[in-house]
Amino acid sequence: MNIAVAQLTEQLVASYARVGGINHLDGKNLPSKRAIALITADLLRLLFPGYFSQRVLHSSAVQAQTSRLMDTIRRRLETEVYRSLEYAPPADTKTKELRGVAQTLTHEFLSRLPAIRELLQTDVEAAYNGDPAALSREEVIVAYPFVEAIAVQRLAHELYGRRVALIPRIMTEWAHSRTGLDLHPGAQIGSHFFVDHCTGTVVGETTTIGDHVKMYQGVGLVARSLAGGQALRGQKRHPTIEDRVTIYAGATIMGGDTIVGAGSTIGANVFLTHSVPPNSLVVNEDVEVKVMAKTDLMEEASYQI
Repeated sequence: MNIAVAQLTEQLVASYARVGGINHLDGKNLPSKRAIALITADLLRLLFPGYFSQRVLHSSAVQAQTSRLMDTIRRRLETEVYRSLEYAPPADTKTKELRGVAQTLTHEFLSRLPAIRELLQTDVEAAYNGDPAALSREEVIVAYPFVEAIAVQRLAHELYGRRVALIPRIMTEWAHSRTGLDLHPGAQIGSHFFVDHCTGTVVGETTTIGDHVKMYQGVGLVARSLAGGQALRGQKRHPTIEDRVTIYAGATIMGGDTIVGAGSTIGANVFLTHSVPPNSLVVNEDVEVKVMAKTDLMEEASYQI
């Protein structure tokens, strides 16, 4: 071995002993991020048949092809769920029972796909009906990053609700990295949901969102303070957004006690830390409009150049 490489290796391995908090040595295998990403991509093929595959899916072959894909997903996902259970086993469950638990959880999860599809159809409808730039529902599904993000969140939410560790967050962070939309798997999101543009929007773990809610880019549904750290785990930290609410770009709504009443509109760049009643309009009113003279406009243009 090259002497320089040997020295570098020795220094790094020494840091493993010195900085132990970010090691995972001699433990059980954790769920594989790569495997979960591939499984998630295949789950999208089940949810949207014919949209996320490179080959045409004919109706005459849909039963056979879906069966094959379902079987390979089931086997691969069961392995990752088992690893998750080894990492965080359910209370009063013996190690020898984990395989059976993983099998049951995987079956329960996959049995929820038809219900998830019903919700996703409402999301696609909301996106198409709410965006005049959308030329077709097909364009919404194949080109709008929101659809991929909400589909993965709805999948991950099912595993999150069954207390499967690590995997739900890996799934939503995979979608986050691809779409720019950060939807925590714990968030409860109703039907007909749409986030237009979606880049930079964040929805926290304990958020509750009702039906027919529309949001834009850069919206934050966040906790009031994280100073309490782990002591806040399990508490309601993020806001509740009731039905038929619209939230415009850059708005931040903060706190677990904050409720935005049904039918309300939250304007762009609003910073909201308290509840508002139904049918409210919340806007920033300190916008100043200055009418400039022609000479001022010339000076402004010169300055900008």
